[in-house]
Amino acid sequence: MTTDLSSVTGVRQAMAVVVPVRLTAPPDWPTGPIPFDLGSRRTDTATRQTYFTPAAARALYGTPERPCRWHRFMEMRHQSLHLRGIELLRTATARHPHLALAVLHFDVEGPALLETLRAIGHRSPAAPDPLDGPLSPAVLLEGVAQPRGATAPFAIARPYTVAFLTPDAHHTPALRQDGRLPETADRWLWHLASRSTDADFPTPLEQWPDRTAHALRISADWSALVLRHGAAFLGHRADPGDGDFYGFAQLHCRTVYLDALLLGTVQRDHIDELTDGLSGVFDGPKLARRVSALERHIAAFRSTYWRQHLTAHGPANELLLSFQAQHRLPERFSEILAEAADYARLVQTQESQQIAGALGVLTILGLPVGTALSVLQVLGVKGATAVVAALVAALAATALVLTTRYGRLVLSSLRGRDSSDIR
Repeated sequence: MTTDLSSVTGVRQAMAVVVPVRLTAPPDWPTGPIPFDLGSRRTDTATRQTYFTPAAARALYGTPERPCRWHRFMEMRHQSLHLRGIELLRTATARHPHLALAVLHFDVEGPALLETLRAIGHRSPAAPDPLDGPLSPAVLLEGVAQPRGATAPFAIARPYTVAFLTPDAHHTPALRQDGRLPETADRWLWHLASRSTDADFPTPLEQWPDRTAHALRISADWSALVLRHGAAFLGHRADPGDGDFYGFAQLHCRTVYLDALLLGTVQRDHIDELTDGLSGVFDGPKLARRVSALERHIAAFRSTYWRQHLTAHGPANELLLSFQAQHRLPERFSEILAEAADYARLVQTQESQQIAGALGVLTILGLPVGTALSVLQVLGVKGATAVVAALVAALAATALVLTTRYGRLVLSSLRGRDSSDIR
């Protein structure tokens, strides 16, 4: 029995790599996600839409009038990787309308799945990154999109990976024994999701339960684990090959389960942008306009992308919730809502103060003028000289009032506080 996943060749080995890109031209590819086939089942847009709620389906697949998903089948082999196809999901934000996610679908041959994941994660030591050669996203997407560098706004440091592996009868560390799951199964799962080995992260035995506490038991046959930079699906029953349930499981990993993780990635990027926008709300004048724009962006994100319930089927929801928990998205979005509400109250207070100041000025100016004109009318005094004298006296009284504490307070309220004072 071996616990070294680096020497294991699974019966089925698949990998999806999610790369942040920037669209350079409208793709002329077929619209919709890749329609993978399994027997008579074809996972095209119409099929997948029946799995998700209408709001989630619109965010993931767009509409016929406004598509946001494209695909292209490709057959390319390089070393142990076999590229099956590419997908593009437009994830435009308010500041960056050309952002998108590219998904590269691979089959992996031989005992190379973990080492390929480690190379993509740039573990040291590891093999050269397979995405730097002929399978580079820059080459595969030439003329359509360009990868976003690690220094680009909100780009993840490394591509997100989703790995799928089913064992054979010899891979006892991953197999249920008398209905019980051995501890080594969760270790394999964590290695695949974290793209690491024991040498990369020497983990004390007592910490393993914490590392794998959030593993999702999809059924007795397989489990999933979602981490910050990768997710993994691992079988717990020997895979006999074609015709087995694992073919359907692999199809789900490449389609609806992947889509749940893609939606989580989109949510994270939008929340990153909203957080950055809130941090600069006091940079410059016209605070009310910037706060109003932020509120519109928050409302648009909330109505379009912020979902925690995707489907009546459980696993996709759990995968999304696990991704959100890894990036603290619910807590961060709650903080954004609270901070935006504070800024909105601040703007409302400033506007109320300015209105009150304007009313105060009208009162200070209008009362002496009205009193002077009323006195002239009561006394029956007529003529331009008398009116001018009354107005001069009224203006002098107004100026005198403005020098008092009340007058200064009115003028201060009318001007409003400068944003630099708030900071």
